[in-house]
Amino acid sequence: MPRALGQPSPEPSSSTIRRIAVIGGGAWGTALAVTARRAGCDVVLWARDPDVVASINGNHANPDFLPYITLDPAIRATTDLSEATAQAEAVLLVVPSQFLRGVVRRLAGLVAPTAPLVICSKGIEAETGLLMSEMIAEELPGQPLAVLSGPTFAGEVAREQPTAVTLATAEPFHPSAAEGLGARLAQALGTPSFRPYVSDDVIGAEIGGAVKNVLAIACGIAEGRGMGANTRATLITRGLAELARLAAAKGGRPETLMGLSGVGDLTLTCSNPQSRNMSFGITLGRGASMDEALAGRRAVVEGIANAASVTALARRLGIEMPICSAVNAILHENMPIETAIRALLDRPWRAEPPHLDWA
Repeated sequence: MPRALGQPSPEPSSSTIRRIAVIGGGAWGTALAVTARRAGCDVVLWARDPDVVASINGNHANPDFLPYITLDPAIRATTDLSEATAQAEAVLLVVPSQFLRGVVRRLAGLVAPTAPLVICSKGIEAETGLLMSEMIAEELPGQPLAVLSGPTFAGEVAREQPTAVTLATAEPFHPSAAEGLGARLAQALGTPSFRPYVSDDVIGAEIGGAVKNVLAIACGIAEGRGMGANTRATLITRGLAELARLAAAKGGRPETLMGLSGVGDLTLTCSNPQSRNMSFGITLGRGASMDEALAGRRAVVEGIANAASVTALARRLGIEMPICSAVNAILHENMPIETAIRALLDRPWRAEPPHLDWA
């Protein structure tokens, strides 16, 4: 009987990935460590906070970021990057996007040149407008890269709620090529409840993850303003057109955005206040200031920085992204929420494209 792509090999080969470093001790990094361990990997997690490391090693828990989850005692944590990456056969990068370059720079000389870096952070670098894959190619040229993205709430993944993700690599994917990088990573991370679907569209997968957080803030603002399900559905659908246009301009495939890393992630993040971006938007929409909406949050609200970086990139590429631009204007240009909403509603009428040109 054929073995499912998401299942580990019963007899590991020389190319099997079994030693994984997770770089980032937040909720998603911890959940991925849980998943990798559940899939049979040896896992070391790096976190910059000594208290997080001490709690994981001593209490097998990360209550500040992933409460009510007991971790496998075999998951080890450290504040030492060299210790975390020693002998790692794959490195999962789960650091907030605006801080990722500094961490990647520190990985130079620590990671084996054959070990893939799996980008699990979602964003566009503010200072350069680069995707995370483009930034890493600058810092560590030639290092194998992959992108893991999709509709994932960390707590649900850790509790073994059925979840599917996109796992994109730059190499062409052939379903029969069991030794390809995408298939090897899927075998390393896949479990019955965590199903990676392999893609060869890194750009499309990254754009979906970067833009959806901005759109989730928009949906949250609408929710906080008392707008209904019609408004949210409109923002999701027209937001999908925006991120597909940006993906196409960057060389990604718009049809990738019909999958888990696009419409899947967008729907999840824009429809549930578990999303810290949506919940932040709800608080703003109810009249709170930026500082008030951020008060008490330990986790980074990625959509704040990405509203500016996505909008700037779209302008450079000549891409129209009115919803993202409206969020950026609210967050970074002091535009009143009602003014931004009115500007969106006053846009000219237009046809809805029948195909995937997303005009």
